[in-house]
Amino acid sequence: MTPYLGVFLATAGAVLAVTPIVRWLAVKIGAIDRPSDRKVHPKPTPTLGGMGILVGVLVGLAVAYLFPEFRRIFRQTFELQGTVLAAVVITGVGLVDDLRAISAPAKAAGQILAAGVLILTGVELLFFWFPTQGVISLGPDLAVPLTVAWVLLMVNAVNLIDGLDGLAAGIVAIAAAAFFVWVYVEPSSFPESTHTAALLCAVAAGAGLGFLPYNWYPARIFMGDSGSMLLGLLLASATISGVGRTLQPHGGDVAAFAIPVLIPVFVLAVPLIDVAMAVIRRLRRGRPVFAPDKEHIHHQLRQIGHTHSRAVLIMYYWAILLAGSGLAVSFINGRLIVGSILVAALALIAATLVPRRLRERRRARRVAKAAKTLAEAEVGSKPA
Repeated sequence: MTPYLGVFLATAGAVLAVTPIVRWLAVKIGAIDRPSDRKVHPKPTPTLGGMGILVGVLVGLAVAYLFPEFRRIFRQTFELQGTVLAAVVITGVGLVDDLRAISAPAKAAGQILAAGVLILTGVELLFFWFPTQGVISLGPDLAVPLTVAWVLLMVNAVNLIDGLDGLAAGIVAIAAAAFFVWVYVEPSSFPESTHTAALLCAVAAGAGLGFLPYNWYPARIFMGDSGSMLLGLLLASATISGVGRTLQPHGGDVAAFAIPVLIPVFVLAVPLIDVAMAVIRRLRRGRPVFAPDKEHIHHQLRQIGHTHSRAVLIMYYWAILLAGSGLAVSFINGRLIVGSILVAALALIAATLVPRRLRERRRARRVAKAAKTLAEAEVGSKPA
């Protein structure tokens, strides 16, 4: 555990130290994110925070190489080196987008390129375990497209929730910490990949927490697409290494929910749900999937009356609750207990959202009724 803690602290410390320099550079070159109709920040704010996060990631992995436990991983596989190369690629794509707003297809092409770098260096899904089929070895025809799809999903999930100050950085830190617990405790047939996944989780959590003090409301700098896509890539690489090498589940009730691929889905449930809702919403309205809007979950929390900071904290709470439920489901035997955990988690989430929504609807009906009564009174008072 000590080496992982050292990497975590080194990453967080590097991001803390470098981000003010990045902010100064962003102001100097005019890399400023200005308010608009689809954005919630009230004043121009420097961007390019992804540069500071990338420096922190590189420092964290360099420190990891100093530990004998991790040096062996660097020499036995190319997964960490591949993740570094992919991180540089996707950060570069994000920087171009932050500075010159590239099109959605061009951004997706850059994300696919980063996913290709991961695959070429050995970071890909190799095995899935299904309760009725047992262990399935994925050939290239399935492994490559599934790996690319997972990278795209993770990258865009984090990118889409980066709509409120501190939201993406905190959610990534929570998700990385929860997945670290799972890969650290869960036995694996591929110890090197387990260590790789845990190490990348430590780096991702450190990068998110190190950036958070500068990104908390009111933010002094934004991570931009360069930062959000980089953090999404780290989570993608970690989950692929942690899940794609697991030959069979251990611990929890297999028939209930202990399917390895569901662990990262639980841990990253909040951004994944937001992505699913955004895609469905835009398809129903005949709009492009990548078209921006202000109807994400965090936007809706603001619209029903929550302050900026409270909306972010509620999202943190949901993420912790779902991640904890996912971990409990994977380690606890018994379908009744597992079902109770899931029901309790969903009930607590609903308790933070539904009552306020109902109050808002009742208030809207009262206002509409009062306006109608006033209009009728005005009509009745006019002389014939």
